Amino acid sequence: MMDMAHLAVRFAAGTDIGRHRRVNEDSAFAGPSLLAVADGMGGHPHGDVASATVIGTIAAPPGHREPADPAGALAAAVARASARLAELGDGDPQLRAMGTTLTAMAWDGAGFAVAHIGDSRAYLLRSGDLFQITRDHTMVQTLVDGGRLTEEEAANHPRASVLVRALQSGGDQRPDLFRRDASPGDRYLLCSDGLSGFVQAGAIRDVLAGADRPADAVARLIALADGAGGLDNVTCVVADVVAGPVDPGEQAPLLIGAAAGGGERGRLARLGRRLRRA
Repeated sequence: MMDMAHLAVRFAAGTDIGRHRRVNEDSAFAGPSLLAVADGMGGHPHGDVASATVIGTIAAPPGHREPADPAGALAAAVARASARLAELGDGDPQLRAMGTTLTAMAWDGAGFAVAHIGDSRAYLLRSGDLFQITRDHTMVQTLVDGGRLTEEEAANHPRASVLVRALQSGGDQRPDLFRRDASPGDRYLLCSDGLSGFVQAGAIRDVLAGADRPADAVARLIALADGAGGLDNVTCVVADVVAGPVDPGEQAPLLIGAAAGGGERGRLARLGRRLRRA
């Protein structure tokens, strides 16, 4: 019988700018106690600053002590990230419209606290079956929930990516907050819609079920998005729940995408240079 008292998470993360974008507006963090993906809103200015700001705010800095209440700590971190976006917008008119999605999962040793807003997604592969565990905050999903569109019609709707909730100054900032128990053998995927918007769920399931390691799954999922046209930035975090110790090489925190380019401060500095040249 597996020892449920010694569960751990091993993970990998990757991102790609795609074939048609000049800037990667996705950011992600993966560590032993936190997994997170943020997708800066492409229809708004400076989505890269927004995603880098949010991921930089919620990611635990080196030496940070693990919170006694991961769910409460995650909710508080999201609130701080939202406040930081508002602060930046109040201080610079160029940043007032920026926003981002966020899907984050905080590990508590037996499961995950989840915070979600926007249309990035979290999936669970369990016993070979794939489950979407977050709900898209999009206009189209609202129409599906109200019975005005079928799932098939929604998948091909021209406004499928129009958000009704996101982390954005002046908008509806309330994330979905919930918790999920974990079991050994579970595999989780957090991704931006550069994957889920262009690759069918069945293909995602096949990759997650067939890859030996999280890093293999990440590489194959990004290749699928590229093969589907590479129309958007794509970011994936894959994490396995395992019983027993984890190789330390699979526990090093990863910061990728816009957040890796100097984080919020670096993005703001580059934004300033672009504005001075304009």
